[in-house]
Amino acid sequence: MNRAFILAALAGAAPAGCAGTPTAQGPAPFIPGAGPRAGRALFQVHATSKIQHVIVIVQENRTVDNLFQFLPGASTQSWGYNSYGQRVTLQPEELTAPYDPGHNHIRNWKAEYNYGQFNGFNLDSSSCRNERECPPPQQRAYAYVPMGEIQPYYTMAQTYTFGDNMFQTNQGPSFPAHQYLVSGTSTIYDRASEQAAENPGRQLGGCDSPRGTQVKLIDTRGFEREKAFPCFERSSIFTLLDQAGISWKYYQVKVGPGLWNGVDALKPIWQNKFEYAENVVEPPSQVLTDVFEGRLASVVFVTPTAAASDHGQITDGSGPSWVASVVNTVGYSPYWNTTAIIVTWDDWGGWFDHVVPTVRNPYELGFRVPLLVISPYAKAGYVSHVNYEFGSILKFIEKTFGLGSLGTTDKNANNLTDCFNFGAKPHHFKRIASPLSAHYFLALPPDNRSPDND
Repeated sequence: MNRAFILAALAGAAPAGCAGTPTAQGPAPFIPGAGPRAGRALFQVHATSKIQHVIVIVQENRTVDNLFQFLPGASTQSWGYNSYGQRVTLQPEELTAPYDPGHNHIRNWKAEYNYGQFNGFNLDSSSCRNERECPPPQQRAYAYVPMGEIQPYYTMAQTYTFGDNMFQTNQGPSFPAHQYLVSGTSTIYDRASEQAAENPGRQLGGCDSPRGTQVKLIDTRGFEREKAFPCFERSSIFTLLDQAGISWKYYQVKVGPGLWNGVDALKPIWQNKFEYAENVVEPPSQVLTDVFEGRLASVVFVTPTAAASDHGQITDGSGPSWVASVVNTVGYSPYWNTTAIIVTWDDWGGWFDHVVPTVRNPYELGFRVPLLVISPYAKAGYVSHVNYEFGSILKFIEKTFGLGSLGTTDKNANNLTDCFNFGAKPHHFKRIASPLSAHYFLALPPDNRSPDND
């Protein structure tokens, strides 16, 4: 089945034999039986768990206070202090605001944390396309996105479960954050003391990076004095899945080096060209096709295009619709009753958040990022106040599929069990209304822009 067939089906021209009646904002119809046939063997292997598929959707660069300021029951705050002791009120800024607060470790995270005073958000550096269109530099981090611009996110949060104490595990930007998301660490090899701490230059990162590409490392004392090529002899959640014979996919804009291309920096997978080609998939919208065709892997990570990323100064505002399109496509598929969709943001993006993280070493923990848990077994309209981090997602996958532990931050992280009620009757899926549908994302031309300009 090709993409033209799927686009025709989404447009309401599905051939005879297809089920479902698509609407302008609705999900793809499905071929009866396609999903169950593709997944029957997996269901038998993991029959002890009600969850057979875990989809991790990773968006970019937002905090709880910035993105979910008005969510009932969530811990949010509309003001903060600056380094002069002055109270600063958060101002509304569009998701597509033309500026981007800085979010590397040394210059930005440490400045905002300000030796534990948590009042340095006015000291954050930032970039702006046109200074006349941007707030003063000292105000930029103190902002929230109006609810009306991101209503699909609020609908998901109020229909399913929201975690308001989800902390980015590391205190740095996208490249090391995506390593934490798949490995629970950014060490240069298993059990090493040095970790990737910043983004490599030129929006690169991974074993395919040109010779001479370097990433700064942080040591156990917090110094960034050494550098290394961004290709790591390290285990990941995919190592455990391979050992257990469980299928996985990683969806990204394009194969090769990139700040969000987490698998490309994992040398054990990258050097196995067959495995890499089989499991690393482009573009992100291919996940919609794979669900439609009944080829959803057991564990899936989905990273966005630049336009749909929510990243400051880069996104076109389509991120909420993008996430809704994935949720809707799964929701109307045979996979819904056995799937957990976990949505989080890879780092705080430099934006203000009022909850002080527990700093347990020179590079952990970072500021809060949002967490959505969407599943027929997710608690309905529930806000979980349990402390989570990226290792919590890994732990949930490990426990769901009986994988053991990576022994990194997954080991001591809280599992996501507070977000679920497996004893309850599964929720019937209700479509998440959004301005753009799955059809829109499937019809987009390839977008190979570097998704992060930090």
